[in-house]
Amino acid sequence: MSNTDKKTVSEKDKEVLENIMEELEQEAKEKAEENAEKKEAEADVQAEEEKTEEAAENAEAKDTSEDEQSEENSDDQKESKKKPFFAKKDKKDPLKEKVDELNDRVMRQMAEFDNYRKRTDKEKAQMFEQGQSSILEKLLPVIDNFERGLAAVPEAEKDGAFADGMNKIYKQLITEMENLGVTPIEAVGKEFDPNLHNAVMQVESGDYEEGIIAQELQKGYKFHDTVLRHSMVAVAK
Repeated sequence: MSNTDKKTVSEKDKEVLENIMEELEQEAKEKAEENAEKKEAEADVQAEEEKTEEAAENAEAKDTSEDEQSEENSDDQKESKKKPFFAKKDKKDPLKEKVDELNDRVMRQMAEFDNYRKRTDKEKAQMFEQGQSSILEKLLPVIDNFERGLAAVPEAEKDGAFADGMNKIYKQLITEMENLGVTPIEAVGKEFDPNLHNAVMQVESGDYEEGIIAQELQKGYKFHDTVLRHSMVAVAK
């Protein structure tokens, strides 16, 4: 995520927080109004009760049914005055909803960034390995030439300084290639595997059974588990 993206996210979050504070203030005002309404309703109910009691005392001789009807009317009035207050308490808390929404957005952004980081790390590793493979593959002909040169040295000159120097350089090159994860593919005496070997001919062989590699014409190499170059072989028939 770039600095610009981070700044944009920060500004958006700041705007959301400012909206939350405004809604908080609005909620506080609403609660204050509700408390005032509640007190006013309770005062009205109390006054109504006092009037009802006074009326009941002055009208003891009235029919019992009229008293019951008056009491029911009083209860209805109490309920009608209290109902709006309790109905408001049942509504959802907008502040909590906003906080939950903000938390959800932050968690989603964190998850998306984590996935992006993992994906880019994997892509970088693949690109690095592909670059290594390309460079190492170009060194294989150099190794081939070293091997051909050492094989062409006459027997009488193999102990000479020139041949000895070439051999040391060759061994050092092979060691460094192995340290990088490059290893030769086994061929002669192994069963032909099209994933590792490239058969260019079939030959008669008294030493190997059919399908077994009898001769290696060009050495193959692997880079870790990836084939850099297939072995060029002759298979017994």
